Order: sequence, then C-alpha cells, then structure tokens
Amino acid sequence: MNKKKFTYKKSGVNIKAADKFVDFISTVSAKKRGKKKFSNIGGFGSITSIPGNIKQPRIVACTDGVGTKIEIANTLNKFDTIGIDLVAMSVNDLIVQGAKPLLFLDYISINKINLKKLKAIIKGINKGCNQSECELVGGETAEMPGTYEKGKFDIAGFAVGVVGKNKILNKNKIKKNNLIVAIPSNGLHSNGYSLVRYLLKQKKIDIKKNKFLKSELLKPTKIYVQEIMNLINYKLINGCANITGGGLPDNIKRIIPDKLSANINLRQIKTSKIFHWLKDNGISDKEMLKTFNCGVGFCLIIDGKNLKKINKFFSKEYKPYVIGKISKGKNKVVLNGSFDWT
Repeated sequence: MNKKKFTYKKSGVNIKAADKFVDFISTVSAKKRGKKKFSNIGGFGSITSIPGNIKQPRIVACTDGVGTKIEIANTLNKFDTIGIDLVAMSVNDLIVQGAKPLLFLDYISINKINLKKLKAIIKGINKGCNQSECELVGGETAEMPGTYEKGKFDIAGFAVGVVGKNKILNKNKIKKNNLIVAIPSNGLHSNGYSLVRYLLKQKKIDIKKNKFLKSELLKPTKIYVQEIMNLINYKLINGCANITGGGLPDNIKRIIPDKLSANINLRQIKTSKIFHWLKDNGISDKEMLKTFNCGVGFCLIIDGKNLKKINKFFSKEYKPYVIGKISKGKNKVVLNGSFDWT
C-alpha cells in the first residue's frame, strides 16, 4: 500500500528559502562592520553590550509597524522604503525619552517567502538602522501559508535604546513660556493610510497612473535620531514629541505637564503638497488634524534663547520653526486659527 508523503514544503513552508534569507541578512547587516557575518544573526537571541560611558543607564524599548502603508507598497510593487519606515516608527519614539537607539529587530510574516521582496525590505531596514546609528541584530521571518492572502505580508519592528538617568527627558523640564517648535515631516510618514486608501477607493483613483501619488505615498518616514541626539547632548531641548497616530494634538498632549497647556497657531504650520491634495479631495481640517501629521513630523519644546543654536543642527529641508508656546492651563492643547491652504 502506497503511503502519501507529507512534507513541510508541500504545506507551503520552504525552509531552504528561509535559510537563504537569513544568510542574506547576515551579509547585509555585517557590511558596515567589516565582517563576513554578524554573530547574532541566525542564533536564538541577540546579544549586545550597554555602552560603558553612560552613567546610571536606563533601557528604553519601543515597538511598532507601518500599518496599511504596506498595501500601497504591494499595489506599486515597491518594497525598498518601507523598511526605513519600520525603523523610523520605533527609533523616533525612543529619542522622545532622550534614549540613544542601540539595536533593532524585525518581524516579517508572509504567506510565502519571496526572496526578492524580502531582500528589498531588509535593505530598507538596514538603511534605517544606519541612519539611526543602531545595529540590526536579528529578527524573525515567519512563512504562514493560509494566514495571509497571496502576496500579502506584515512587518513589525522592535527597538531598544539607552539613556543616562539624569538625561531622561520628562515633563518636569517643560516650563511656562517655552516655545513649541515644529520639525517638518517627509510627507505622510506611516500614519493615516487607511483613510488615504479609503479615499482612493471612493474616488476610483489608480495610483499606478498618478505620478504625484506614486512619489508621495511611499516616501519613507524621516528619521530624526542624529539631530535630536545632538540637541540632547548639548542640552538644548526640554521635551519633544513624535507626531504619529492621533496627529499633533494627541501627541503633544502626552508630554505636557498637568498644570500647563500647549497653545499652537495652526496658521504657522507649513503644510506640504500631499496635505493640500488630501484637503482638495474632501478631508476636513478637523479630520486631518486627528489623523495625519499635517507637515509636522516631530516637535520640540525649548527655551526661546536656544532657537538659533538648534537651527544649526538641521538641513534646510527640515529646518525647525516656531508654532506655539507653553502657558498656564490644565494639560490641554489649544489650537488657534486655521491652516493656511494658499
């Protein structure tokens, strides 16, 4: 009697392909270290040292994904930038605490291993790690047939940073009359894409045929690590916020002390072309504010005397500018005026 042979490969899981991908990651992550392979890659866990020059070190950890921006990447068959987004979403949160990113791990789950697609994603992740001056020390790739539709996948990231106890940025450093300073975003970053995709569907817009949207919708999230770490080292900021889901009001509110308020002049905000496009296609100012960064990717809370010094650390494209001030109040964000859409 012939017995049918069952194999893992027949179920949809290709271990050899996964092994090849691990070897590729080892090669990519080792390039800037001048080694053939980074010893942690492929092991059961990743090991790193805590820098010895940090007094009373505290560990800070963050995790995030890139949301439905993945669906835009799938539609355009372009996967070389969402890895940068993935790193950015975690490391930009770390620096809000004053922590320097140390290491990053990724998690990729996919219906079937596609080496070309996965290599493009990993190259982006490695690029994001280089921009953040942190190490890609490992991760996990899960081939999950039957869980995702054909061609579908998801990615998540996990970042760990370190900060000296006396350098932690907390609410207590923010004072009345401090300035609220905006740092421009690089477009939508990685938030609000479910609304964008809903709009595209309702308007029957094919982004493959729209040169502007093809360029805008996969712009990678700006990584602010190098600039913010310089400001922290020179003690030029009292607080900061990463403007992600919930937009400007929700994220600014998270760092304001209980007896103070943030007063923001919306007319001062410099909105880029993609936000004008969203406005023109039927999204209200109110909806924009709670969904998108509206052109402000990151915020600083500073003493006014430090504004000129801070500007020196940014390129022209990301030059900071004042959008408001801290005043007495009860932990609220007061939005004044309206966006200038002219």
